[in-house]
Amino acid sequence: MAKVKNTKNELKAQRDSLKRYERYLPTLQLKKQQLQAEVRQVEHKLDECARREQELVSGCECWIGMFADGVDFAPWLSVRALRVESQNVAGVTIPVLRTVDIDRTEAPLSSSPPWHDDALDLMAEILRLFCERRVLAEQLRFLGEELRITNQRVNLFERVKIPECKDAIRKIRIALGDAMTLDVARGKIAKGRAVEQETSR
Repeated sequence: MAKVKNTKNELKAQRDSLKRYERYLPTLQLKKQQLQAEVRQVEHKLDECARREQELVSGCECWIGMFADGVDFAPWLSVRALRVESQNVAGVTIPVLRTVDIDRTEAPLSSSPPWHDDALDLMAEILRLFCERRVLAEQLRFLGEELRITNQRVNLFERVKIPECKDAIRKIRIALGDAMTLDVARGKIAKGRAVEQETSR
C-alpha cells in the first residue's frame, strides 16, 4: 500500500474508494455464486455423460468382444457436423452443443457380421456422448477460468482493498484529530502568553 497523506483530501479519497469497493463487492460475490452454481451444473452433466456411456458399454458386454475381430467402422460412421452455439452464462460466453449430425452408412448384409448394426448403434451413441463431453469440458474450462478471476477479485476487495481503506481512514482521522488538538493547545498557549504580556505592561 502506498504511503497515505494525513490530509482532509486524502480522507475524502479513501472514503470514496471504500464506498466504491463496498458497492461493487456484492455484485462480485453474486457473480461468484452464479459461476459456482454453473460449474456444479456442468460437472453434473459431465458425470451424467460418463454414467450413460458406462451403461451403454455395460449393456453390450456379452458381444463387445466381437470388436476384436478388427472390423473397421470408419467407412460406416462419422460425424458430419456439430451445431455449437454461443451462450452467455453469468457474464461468460460458453459453447453450447445443439445437435450432433452423424453420417451412418448401412453395410451390405452379405459382407457384414450380424452384430454390425447393433455395434453401429452403440458407437453412434458413444460418439454423440463424446461430442457432448468435449463441449461440456470447454464450458467447464471457460467457467472455471472466470470463477478463478472473480474469486481473486472478491478476495482482493474483502481481504486487501476494503481493510486498507478502513485502516487508512482510521489513521488519517487520528492524525487529523491529533493535529487539531495540537493546534488548540498552541492557540491556548499563545493566548496565555498574550495575556501575560498585557498584564506585565
